[in-house]
Amino acid sequence: MTSLEPTTIPGAYLEHYPKARAVDPKRAANYVAHTTIGDPLADAMIVDLEELGAERSTKLLQHCMAGKGGEAFRSAPASVREFFEHCAEPPAWLDLAEFLPGCRMFHRNVPLVLAGMVGGVLVEGFSTNIAKSFFITGRLRDQGVRRLKQNNRHMLEIFMPGGMDVYNDGWAHSVRVRLVHAKVRYLLAQSDDWNEDELGVPISAAHVGFAIVAFSARSLDYLRKLGASFNKEESRSFMAVWRYSGYLMGIPETILYHDLEDALETYRIGRLCEPPPSMESIALASSLLNSAPLVAGVTETDKRQMLAGDIARVSRALVGKELADELMIPESATFGILWKIRMLSRIKRLAERLNPRYSRPVEDITRILDISMYDEEGISYKLPDNPYAELSSKW
Repeated sequence: MTSLEPTTIPGAYLEHYPKARAVDPKRAANYVAHTTIGDPLADAMIVDLEELGAERSTKLLQHCMAGKGGEAFRSAPASVREFFEHCAEPPAWLDLAEFLPGCRMFHRNVPLVLAGMVGGVLVEGFSTNIAKSFFITGRLRDQGVRRLKQNNRHMLEIFMPGGMDVYNDGWAHSVRVRLVHAKVRYLLAQSDDWNEDELGVPISAAHVGFAIVAFSARSLDYLRKLGASFNKEESRSFMAVWRYSGYLMGIPETILYHDLEDALETYRIGRLCEPPPSMESIALASSLLNSAPLVAGVTETDKRQMLAGDIARVSRALVGKELADELMIPESATFGILWKIRMLSRIKRLAERLNPRYSRPVEDITRILDISMYDEEGISYKLPDNPYAELSSKW
């Protein structure tokens, strides 16, 4: 991995960067350097799209995301053409055939993947300063259910066989995330609520790089804790799918992981570089855990509160007492809870082996697709037009 050196260090990292550098100088320097980097290709395109106006920009994005050329593409701003040509050109290391074992593993363990994502991965991700951008926009606070559905749908689509082929839905969802990040970065950079000297670039390459490590390597760790079954080939394949998705999301290869070991080291050093969870992290973790029952369709107050409590207990068991306390996840007894989930997972697998009619992967996928449907008309390429969710047009 090519390592960058920070030219400036945002104020929020001044205290903890030296401690991380003492552990791994090269990786710590690279992480902090990327807190001041956004996504040059996407950021340049967003500036040009602003000049076209919302309606023309949306139509142009729909045209390009479908892989259509013609005059509409040829007459688009150079930054738009460069962006989509880059996205459509596979990196030299890509091997789509390598994705199939990971897809099989994902579909075999869908309920556990989603449990680990909500209870562990996303909670852990919001422990970093990326929480500040989400909190300022109000995206998770005011539209938590929709945000979780979008996250689930992205994950389901990238693990559909063939989903990551150019212009297919997994590819499109990954690029869409990149577009949204770039537009939010543009809006936040112009708002009075963002201090770049203190925080670095909004939704920086460091934070998106950290997030993809959580989605991949940390997700595997949580899957093991929850009793999922997978072998080394499936583990490597799972990591490969997320790596390509991260590439499409605009993570520069200077911080995009290569394999599981590299990802775990990026996670470890990234955590050391980051300041302790902020009040924004605490608020978003709470919003996330309380939104999850609504995503599952549980709306009755008593049942929703009970399920939110159960999810919080699983989350506390997954992320550990120290981080759970920092995020103010409610105190609860966690002894034996992961063991119980693992036993239930093993019993389910045994029942499926003894009697295949107990295996319900299709039903699992259908249900998750149903609760992840946030735009029935298909993927929307509308982008936010205000940094604050409550003031932005629907997108």
